[in-house]
Parts: sequence; structure tokens; C-alpha cells
Amino acid sequence: MIPGGDLKKGTTLRLDGKLFRVVKTKYNKPGRGTAYMDTQLLDLGTGNTVNRVFGAEERVENLYVEQEPCEYLYSDGEMLHFMNTNTYDQYEVPVSFFAEDALFLIENMALDLRIFEGKVIDYVLPTTLTYTVADAEVAVVGDTAGSVNKKVVTNTGLSVQVPIFINIGDSIKVDTRDGSYVGRG
Repeated sequence: MIPGGDLKKGTTLRLDGKLFRVVKTKYNKPGRGTAYMDTQLLDLGTGNTVNRVFGAEERVENLYVEQEPCEYLYSDGEMLHFMNTNTYDQYEVPVSFFAEDALFLIENMALDLRIFEGKVIDYVLPTTLTYTVADAEVAVVGDTAGSVNKKVVTNTGLSVQVPIFINIGDSIKVDTRDGSYVGRG
């Protein structure tokens, strides 16, 4: 049990017999009254999101979840396939489970899957990953009045804003937390 004020993104909770993962949190401390945590929760059973407010001192049941080192193998269009690198157990997860984070996945990449009672309920991507630029907008000559960016598309289909000197075929590093350009790969 943890206080509602200590909830963080990625925490797994059991509420009313269902499993939820905290997607977003916003801590609010009004001038008068008690502090509270405004959260967006992902129902791990249905995939729906729910907004819920917890009092800062309200006790919430958080769950211990095993974290296993895995390798992303491939996607067959509907399912993503992973393998535990220690035990060689394989897991299938619907593409919808990863939502837009599926664009960060590269075949044979290492990541951690969180397992609860034999079922994948969460994942932890590496902080930065290297991608190859597959398509890029044309840079406009003379458009250098400030920090100028352009949109590129990586080999996985991920769209990223990068400096104008990045071209097709270049390797770039991307922060998986927010999809931002970090540097050349």
C-alpha cells in the first residue's frame, strides 16, 4: 500500500479487482484543502483509460511485478513477439498494448517486460535508441534565423523533429520517453 501522493507513471495498481497502470500523474496542492494526485490509468484488462483522483494520503494497493529481460523478435501485424533472454520463454502481446510506442521497437532490441501472474502487463523501453532516417523533408536554404528543425521518418515509421543537417541514411538517437531527437547515432 502506498499513498496516492506517491503515485508515479508506470506504477501498477489493483483497484476494485482490476489491474491498472498509471499513465500520467499531476500533483495538485491547492492553497486551501488537501493535496491530491490527478491520474490517468490504463485498464490492463480492456486497454481503456480512466481518469481518477486520489487524495495525497489515500492508501492504494500497488503490486509487485516481476521484470524480465527480453528481446523483441518481430511483429506479425496484430501481435508483437518477445523472448526472455534468460529462460527463452516467449510472449505474445497485441500491438495495441504498445500503442504509439510500437514505433520505437526494432527487431532484436533488448527491453524489459513486466510480468504479473504469467501475463505481460507492462514494458520498459531503453531510454535512447538509434534509428536510421528513411525519409526526410527538404531543408530550406537561408532559413537559419533560429534553431531550425525538420521532420524525418525513421526505418520503423517514427516521426521525429531533427536539425536541418540530418539527411536520409543518417543514424539518429531518439529519447523513447518523449520521442525527441538526442543526437547523431
